[in-house]
Amino acid sequence: MARRGKYRHRVTLQNHDVIRQPLGGDTRVWRDWQKDLPAEVVPLSGREFTAASAEHGEVTARMEIPYIPGVLSSMRVLFDGQAYAIRAVLPDPTARQWLTLMVDAGVADG
Repeated sequence: MARRGKYRHRVTLQNHDVIRQPLGGDTRVWRDWQKDLPAEVVPLSGREFTAASAEHGEVTARMEIPYIPGVLSSMRVLFDGQAYAIRAVLPDPTARQWLTLMVDAGVADG
């Protein structure tokens, strides 16, 4: 059954965690921070891509999620088997109802 409405996609937010190795040294790994979040995922059109990339670096999509405190641009988003680096976290202009994430596909795993 297809999901209806604006937030018909599901995404996972991840953040970096540091694991101390038994023989010394640290390893950084991605850990799920919020799973199964409702979202609207919109690939950017050519004009939007050019404008967003000029302002935020390489940006390939816009994701809108319900407002969650603590979302940072150092996190990443998993959607449909793809990892996206968060380039900017933009709150809605009037109230804490949603966040817009400007993202870049093809983020490295580290």
